[in-house]
Amino acid sequence: MTRPRRFDLIAFDWDGTLFDSTGLIARCIQEACRDVGIAAPSDADAAYVIGLGLNDALRHAAPGLPLERYPELGRRYRHHYFTRQHELVLFEGTLAMLRALKARNHWLTVATGKSRRGLDEALASAQLHGVFDGSRTADETASKPSPLMLEELMREFGAEPRRTLMIGDTTHDLQMARNAGVASLGVSFGAHDHESFAEFTPLAVLHSTRELHDWLLAHA
Repeated sequence: MTRPRRFDLIAFDWDGTLFDSTGLIARCIQEACRDVGIAAPSDADAAYVIGLGLNDALRHAAPGLPLERYPELGRRYRHHYFTRQHELVLFEGTLAMLRALKARNHWLTVATGKSRRGLDEALASAQLHGVFDGSRTADETASKPSPLMLEELMREFGAEPRRTLMIGDTTHDLQMARNAGVASLGVSFGAHDHESFAEFTPLAVLHSTRELHDWLLAHA
């Protein structure tokens, strides 16, 4: 089988990159904080932690909470999120983009701060079974920006760092890519202000799924 011309393995972040979930996640973090009686973080602060594993995200969002209360905060977050996750959808054009890449024999993977349960439920609800060749979640390996997710995926598929591309909407994604020695793309329609991406030198910053689709078909 002929491999693609530049990148064999393409790893996507999930929330805010493929899945239009940034706003809901931020609101669920805020609601969970209110549930346990502490001040809710601002919209910007709640969005900043998206992409991290849940435990790391909650520690950043609620730094003053006693350590023994973080499990309670996590339970309240999961309650709000799983109650409303049916509202979430893929960004328009995502399925067409993934199918076009699949047709060119890229290995398509997910590297996400979600839990395994959360990712599997999202994949089922979005009818994406069989589209992705592999995935890693924060509760089964190290949270971003550790490079471990990407390193494990590269080992699984025998892909070299120079033939691997990470795509994400946060500085956590781009820093993970840099830590793993792989190229990255940023998307501006997720959780973080794209002006913060420059220090991580992504190959490009794309402003819609259509732009991302076109870039990948032309350059990946």
